[in-house]
Amino acid sequence: MPGESCNLPADGPKIQLPHFMVFTIFIAFFSLISLIILHEFGHFILAKKFGVKVEEFGIGIPPKIFGKKIGETIYSLNLLPFGAFVKLYGEDAERPEERIKNLRSFSQKTIWQRALIIFGGVVSFWIISFLVLSFVPTGVAISVVQNNSPAAIAGLGQGDIIEKIKVNGVEYLIFTIEETQKIIQKNRGKEIDLVIQRGKKRINLLVIPRVSPPPGEGALGIGLSYGPAQRSYPLYQAPARGFLRTVEFTFEVLKGWGRAIFNAIKGVPTGVQVMGLVGIFSLFVEIAKLGSSYFLLFLALISIYIALFNLLPIPALDGGKLLFLGIEAIRKKPIPQKIEKRINAFFFTLLIFLMIWVTIKDIAQLF
Repeated sequence: MPGESCNLPADGPKIQLPHFMVFTIFIAFFSLISLIILHEFGHFILAKKFGVKVEEFGIGIPPKIFGKKIGETIYSLNLLPFGAFVKLYGEDAERPEERIKNLRSFSQKTIWQRALIIFGGVVSFWIISFLVLSFVPTGVAISVVQNNSPAAIAGLGQGDIIEKIKVNGVEYLIFTIEETQKIIQKNRGKEIDLVIQRGKKRINLLVIPRVSPPPGEGALGIGLSYGPAQRSYPLYQAPARGFLRTVEFTFEVLKGWGRAIFNAIKGVPTGVQVMGLVGIFSLFVEIAKLGSSYFLLFLALISIYIALFNLLPIPALDGGKLLFLGIEAIRKKPIPQKIEKRINAFFFTLLIFLMIWVTIKDIAQLF
């Protein structure tokens, strides 16, 4: 694989991964597992808030290595380090008589309380993203510069952060890609002054967006993305900017999914690539080479992706549980536990097969 070093000692060939890659894979694995633990912690906190008895909070998947009971809850560490879980009293379909009798049972809580307990795990992903995006300032970055374009001629480079655009004495502070594109399109054929952050330097570059760019290129001939930026605003504004960036990233992901679905219906290639843990790890390794800020930014984006995926109305996901609660609210009675359990088992099996297929595909792409 790329990045591997090969030593040939006397006792035969031996392949060693560079320390950087091993360390990055460890950090990526730790980060993803931490996301799952915090997700389950979101369920845990709201279950406690609404008086549901939490039987166990486990890190990892059984078999159990050890556990300690504190109060009424067992806190356990398990052998398989691939996630975490919260076991709520009364959620187990094998004990219907206890669910009926015990007011501390999950099933005895109101629909809105159960919905909040389920949704609490999803919200934790957005909280993580918010914290990261508050800590790591982001800006509109130039990701691509077309050859012989106005941007190339003006000296714009990949990785430049657009902080401001000045047109005829009017100054626009740049925060989103959409507003950047609108300002450029509105001023085609006019000279605009770009205030660029390049590393620790700030420079001004004059450029004239094309009125009629070649097919497939924009007025400036650049591609835009988000990247880490130097903080150019007071620290007290960081939470508000982190919140706004989290909201914006969420809508960008949703718009991307919407375009993919629309293109799929029309029979147009979507350009969307399904990626599993192996693929995500490989991206983590590549992004880590750019620095810790890029790593954290990617982690924030992954958190949003997982949150939205988990909200899909698919049984076995939190979104599926919310769907069942919605049906219960309409029917005025819950779906029979045996039926719900079978539906969840069927979709859980499908998800496992999908994960296996995606993992095989990701591994094949590494070679």
